[in-house]
Amino acid sequence: MSEPIPIPGAPANTTIDPDNTSPEIERTTAGTSCTGTSPPDVTKTPSLTPSSPGSPRLSRNPSFSGSSSYQEDWDAFPPLDKLTVFDLLDNFALPQQLEKLQRSLSAQTEKVRRQRDVLKSRGSHAKERVVEEWRRRVPPADEQLERYRKRMRESVDRIGRRWNDTKTVTAREKISFICGVLNVLISGYLIGGYAEYFHIWYTVQLLYFMPIRWYTYQKRGYHYFLADLCYFVNFLCMCTIWFFPQSKRLFISTFCLAFGNNAIAIAMWRNSMVFHSFDKVTSLFIHIMPCVTLHCLVHLIPDELQQQRFPAIWTIKNSPPGSKEHYSLLAMTLWSTIPYAIWQLSYHFMITVRRREKIAAGRPTSFTWLRKSYSKAWIGKLVLSLPESLQETAFMLIQYTYAVLTMLPCPLWFWYRYASATFLLAVFCWSVYNGATYYIDVFGKRFQNELEAMKREVQKWQTSPDMMTSPLLTPKVDGGAELGAVLESDGERERDDHSRSKSVDKIPLLSESGLSTGIDGGAKDVAKERRIGELPA
Repeated sequence: MSEPIPIPGAPANTTIDPDNTSPEIERTTAGTSCTGTSPPDVTKTPSLTPSSPGSPRLSRNPSFSGSSSYQEDWDAFPPLDKLTVFDLLDNFALPQQLEKLQRSLSAQTEKVRRQRDVLKSRGSHAKERVVEEWRRRVPPADEQLERYRKRMRESVDRIGRRWNDTKTVTAREKISFICGVLNVLISGYLIGGYAEYFHIWYTVQLLYFMPIRWYTYQKRGYHYFLADLCYFVNFLCMCTIWFFPQSKRLFISTFCLAFGNNAIAIAMWRNSMVFHSFDKVTSLFIHIMPCVTLHCLVHLIPDELQQQRFPAIWTIKNSPPGSKEHYSLLAMTLWSTIPYAIWQLSYHFMITVRRREKIAAGRPTSFTWLRKSYSKAWIGKLVLSLPESLQETAFMLIQYTYAVLTMLPCPLWFWYRYASATFLLAVFCWSVYNGATYYIDVFGKRFQNELEAMKREVQKWQTSPDMMTSPLLTPKVDGGAELGAVLESDGERERDDHSRSKSVDKIPLLSESGLSTGIDGGAKDVAKERRIGELPA
């Protein structure tokens, strides 16, 4: 017989003998084995509570063994009879779980530390970049002082060179000036004495000017201007003189376009007689010389030479009124429209359409220049108010209307010699007036603006607290004198700010030094328009 099994928490004499089991217990055990259900509760180990007599006082925290939290903790703990080996193994694996949790916390801490270091490094780099950029943009005081000294020295030297150097233009401009003056003299001499040779003089000059104009405009990106009507009129004039002198219709078309569109363009495009500028002399030549050449061929050459060399002109001049060769205003306008339409359509398709991308990229044309120049005028506002697809069509219609209007007085220029001469003289005087405005207003104002800018820089330099101890470096001029003697009344620099500002005020302007510009209101208006945008052609 085996030993009795003691029951924990039961009285000491209470044992269960497996060999002396009561019939009730046997029946219960048998019934359980038959039915497959769990044994009744009497066979289970009774649940022990702290209030049970003789039960052991198990507590996770002995000081709180009688509290409610103590009861809640043990409610979640499985009964002793339900403890398994896995529950015990879980208790044994608790240190490994704690170690795993510690490793996870350490990893998270390291990750946070690395992110903090990265953010700190980025902030430091950003701060260094900002400080470096600030230092680069804002140089130190010594560097600013050196820059200002250098700028002042260059400004004073530049003014000194202008003040003392009489060679302010280049040799090319001098040659252009001489050639421009000689061109006027030779042209006048040929018109008065040898008009029959003037068309040769015109041809030679055209063959000289046009290649240079093509090269310079091609280099500057202005070559689309070479397709304008004024160049086409010069081409027609060459054809009339040298290739088709017997064509009456070609001559009438050339005459109307030359005395109409080309001549009036001197005022519209502000061509000026500026002798030192080769570009301006060329532009004036292209517009006025075809008119002068045709005037000589129509009114000044002998009749015998005209009949022999230019039969179309002689036939029209000597035709009786009402005849087919005696062209009226309507006939002149009609026959002039044909070459004009040929040019306009060719220009539209060859330049406006085929070169649209380059024009949109910034290549200037007559249309873009006029649209910009006259954007504030009523006609410019009218064109710009239209949809963009209709602006070019409107421009062509306006240009054709302008050409027709300028052709209206052409019968007077053709049939009357003195009317033609008066018209050419008026156009020439207009170009001379534009040139005088350029010389007096533009050159004078430019030099005066440089002096005023110099005055402001000197005043700023003298009133700056960082530069009070630095003397102004002035260039030496002829005779060993300093330019400061010109800029200051007594040639000495005072130390206090008030004396410095007073000496600066003594810089002579053009209007104060006796060099009166003589600019009237009209000249100022022309100069203002020129600054808005002067067409180089």
